[in-house]
Amino acid sequence: MKKKPVIAIDGYSSTGKSSISKIVAQRLGLLHLDTGALYRGITLYGLQQHLANGELDILALTENLAQIHLKLTKIGDGLHLYLNGRDVSREIREPRISAWVSLVAKEPAIRSFLLGLQREIAEGGGVILDGRDIGTVVLPDADYKFFMTASIPERTRRRYLELQAGGADVTLEEVQQNLLLRDKLDSERNTAPLIKAPDAIEIDNTGLTREETAELIISHLV
Repeated sequence: MKKKPVIAIDGYSSTGKSSISKIVAQRLGLLHLDTGALYRGITLYGLQQHLANGELDILALTENLAQIHLKLTKIGDGLHLYLNGRDVSREIREPRISAWVSLVAKEPAIRSFLLGLQREIAEGGGVILDGRDIGTVVLPDADYKFFMTASIPERTRRRYLELQAGGADVTLEEVQQNLLLRDKLDSERNTAPLIKAPDAIEIDNTGLTREETAELIISHLV
């Protein structure tokens, strides 16, 4: 590659988008941005400030977006997310955030709020962004686009092991139902639904390790 590219990676939950993108970024000397972390940051704020009787007040959240200050800081090989001055990089990965983030992410006002930040990060090139609408909405002119998928049993197993490692008390059935619900919400939302860009390369990594998937992606870069 003569210049460092802008790479967009979209796909379903638990296909390893973020971890695989990070491997690719490290090997190619790129900056990696997990855009889902931004939506998780907003979800965390919403649950802290606008949760009542077990329900998240989406309207109140969207009306108070000006109170949310997100900052990405490079620490070591990765970016840490700060929400209103506090590092929440670990907290946003908790199951309670996963349960709400798709509902938050479907809101047009929230997607618009984060669009400029994502594009600003990509302006200088040499970046890899992963999410659900990077190649279709955020960076439609990205140099390379990939769309990642894997079978439901594979994705369920991966997410279950990840949650177990974090100490979560969940069943395989609960994990699978959560993934299916997120797929439905992400694919059927009116604003920037999860779809494969026409010019994206589909990567099915069922049965592949993260390293093998990263190598497959890199093999498509010229």
